[in-house]
Parts: sequence; structure tokens; C-alpha cells
Amino acid sequence: MLMRSLPSRNPQLLNLFRSFSTSGFDKNRATAQVIKDQLNNESSLDESVEIAQNIIKQSSIKSLRDLVQKRDSDSKLQEALKTIEKNKALYMKKNLLLHYVADKPMKPPVKVAVTGASGAIGYALLFRIASGEMLGPDQPVHLCLLELPQAMKSLEGVTMELNDCAFPLLSGITATEKVEQAFDGIEYALLVGARPRSKGMERGDLLKANGQIFSVQGKALSDFASKNVKVLVVGNPANTNAFIAAANAPKLDPKCFSAMTKLDHNRGLAQLSEKTKQPVTAIKKFCIWGNHSSTQYPDISHTQIGEKWAKELVDQKWVQDTFIPVVQQRGAAIINARGASSAASAASAAIDHMREWASSTNGEWTSMAVCSEGEYGITKGLYFSYPIVCDEGKYTIVQNVPVDKFSAERIETSHKELLSERDAVKDYLKS
Repeated sequence: MLMRSLPSRNPQLLNLFRSFSTSGFDKNRATAQVIKDQLNNESSLDESVEIAQNIIKQSSIKSLRDLVQKRDSDSKLQEALKTIEKNKALYMKKNLLLHYVADKPMKPPVKVAVTGASGAIGYALLFRIASGEMLGPDQPVHLCLLELPQAMKSLEGVTMELNDCAFPLLSGITATEKVEQAFDGIEYALLVGARPRSKGMERGDLLKANGQIFSVQGKALSDFASKNVKVLVVGNPANTNAFIAAANAPKLDPKCFSAMTKLDHNRGLAQLSEKTKQPVTAIKKFCIWGNHSSTQYPDISHTQIGEKWAKELVDQKWVQDTFIPVVQQRGAAIINARGASSAASAASAAIDHMREWASSTNGEWTSMAVCSEGEYGITKGLYFSYPIVCDEGKYTIVQNVPVDKFSAERIETSHKELLSERDAVKDYLKS
């Protein structure tokens, strides 16, 4: 019997063992056997701490596989890998298992605000944030959900569903139509809600409509949020909405704000992966420059895929005539195909963006629209997408990246568009 002669020095792990061992699924019982081995073997438990820390940091099964490959002779690590890989249907239980094995205490809850919380993107976001996918399996969250008065009934249903999931990491929910309440003491903000472009609406009118929204939200963030808040603007036009919010937040560092081009980044990775038949994890040093619009520039000039340069695997004609336009116009293509704009993929990109910013990209490039200090000739103060690396909760623009004529022309096109957007919203910029 698995239950015999188990030590009780780790009661959390023992309780988790009981929940697995009494399950009717063979894979759960196999997981219980691994836990039993860890309970009965002090050295194995110590080794599992390193595994857990590695997994929690990397949020990837690959990190565990790499660790195991370095220790070919360790049968317990091999067995743990096999068990966890077979247990993909219990992804969150895997993370909880590793958390308990590491005997790592939970952090204090942090407040995470999401605006437009009952909309399609908000709905796709909330359950993943509450499950720990954004900030990690040891970080409880209190969700602060902001909606328009007319959407509060819908938001009530969303909060009911969140509660019904019984997420271990969800410490509380605040659902409100008051911006000051939604932003009170928050450490993370995902500004999803924005005025969509309606039929016959000019872009200038759209910019002004969103100027009213994001100037108010910027002031509220300045007055009520943590001074180290991380703000991700998802609602379009995202770059200029971030610019407006930051301009109205005098108490916050402009580096607290960013706009999302991670969706464009992910779209580019997917296209390269499909073209070259290589996994997205093999693609390095790809980035998006500029505005989250049809002028963005997806740049493979320095991209490596496996051991080769991307330009060795794809020809320039494909890059210019297919790759760049597909990435630039992907949002419109999705609307044409499904009759609605991107929701799940946008939410997934927002999770990626905030997770990388809050932790690390481990030296790899990502794409974020951040406040320019004049890098690469971009006007200071604009929110412009650059190649970025993140570490310990801070982002850094990758410096001294060579820019050829082809790239420079496309970067400048997006720069000019953002300057024109800035001029269109000048009435919403705090003097």
C-alpha cells in the first residue's frame, strides 16, 4: 500500500500525496508514487527543490527536461520527468506539486487590475491570471475588475464563474465601475477596455474618443496605484493610448507604462515556424519595431532559427511580399475569417508580455512598446516597439542593433504615423 510508513515531516506534501493516491486515474497514482519517493528520501526532496525552482522560474517543461539530460544517471529525476510529462491534463496540479515539494511559502497577494473585464479579451484573460499563468504558481492575486455601468451585470456573471473555479491563487475580487476603486493599490494593470472603431468612424475620431478614456485612467493610476505599478495597454490604438495615459500620470515613471506588440511578435514567430518547419522555441532575436498597426515592422534581420540565420532559410521576396504583410494585416484577416477581432490570442499575448516583464526573458529578445528616450532616432516620449530584454522586473531596450536601409525605411514609416497620432491627441496631454 502506498499509504504505509510515510513520514509526516512535510504535511503539505503528504496531503497532496493523499489526494493523488486516492484518485481513480493511473497517472495520478503514478504521481503519488513519485511524491512517496520524495517523502521517503531526504536527498530526493532536496533535489526536487532545485527542480521546482527551475520550473517555476522558466514556466516550461523544457527546463526540467534539460536538467534531467544533464544528470543521465539519476533515475528519480528521469522518473519524475516521465510522470509530469504524462500528466499534462493536470497542468496546474503539476505546478502545485512542485510548489509543495519545494516547500516554498506563498507570497503576499498582489492586486491586478483589468479594464473592460467582461469583454472578449478580458474574459479570456481573467481565468489564466487567476490560475497563476501570468505571475507564477506561488503568487496569489486579488483581481480588480473595471467595467462600464451598463456592463456590470455581465461582470457579475464573470465574477461568479471565477469564484466557481475555486482557484487556489485567487485571494479576492473587486468588481466596480469606479476607476479609483479599481486602481487602488494595484501593482499590475492591464488596460483592455477601449472605444472600438465603429462603421464610418475616422481614425482621428477614434484617437480622440480613446483620449478621453485613457487620460482619466492615467490620472487615476497616478493617484491610486502603487508607484511601481506595471501598466500594459492592450486597447487600441495601444501605443498612443499608453502615451496619453503616461502623460496624465505625473506621479509615475513613464517606464511604468507599455503597450502590447507581443501579439504581433507571436504572430511573426508563428509564421516563421510554419515556413521553416521549426518550433517557435528555436527562433531567437526576432522583434517588432514601431506601432501596433499596419505600419509595424516585423524584423528578421538578426533572427536565428536553430543554428542558422533566418535569411538563410527564407528568401527576401517571401519576407517582403508575404511575411511582413501577413503579420501587419493579421488582425484584419482574423476579423474577416471569424467576424470578430482577436480575443484569445490577444489575451495570451498579454499574459506573455506581463509574465516576461515581471520576471525575465532569460536574455532572449521580446517586443514591447515602451517610452522612447531617443533610441534609434525615435522621438523622445513616444511609445515605440523595440527589441527588449527583461530581467528582475525591469525592461531594457536592446542597444546597438545594426539597422539596414530596408529596415530603417519601415521603422521611419511607423515613427511618422505615431507622430501624427500624437498631434491628433494633443488636447488630452497634461501640460
